[in-house]
Amino acid sequence: MKVFPIQDSPEGAILSVHVQPKASKTEYVGLHGGALKFRVAAPPVEGAANEALCTYLAGLFGLPKKAVVVRSGHASRKKRVLLAGVTADRAQAALKV
Repeated sequence: MKVFPIQDSPEGAILSVHVQPKASKTEYVGLHGGALKFRVAAPPVEGAANEALCTYLAGLFGLPKKAVVVRSGHASRKKRVLLAGVTADRAQAALKV
């Protein structure tokens, strides 16, 4: 069974993401192995890449930064990120998945 990279939860949409740190710019680039792939300009040092990802997603969805939370995978390229108050349908539409 294939798991879709965006799922609804009682709190909001949960994104399964793959992060590539130290890219030339921060951007969403499509799907990668069943996850949403993001390139992040920040290095993977002291949470900088997580911070850059959350800032990017907050801007993309028009959310306050505190509404975007890395739920798991803080020190990994594979993460689960909560977008509080966002439906999976809205996330799919915004990311054109």
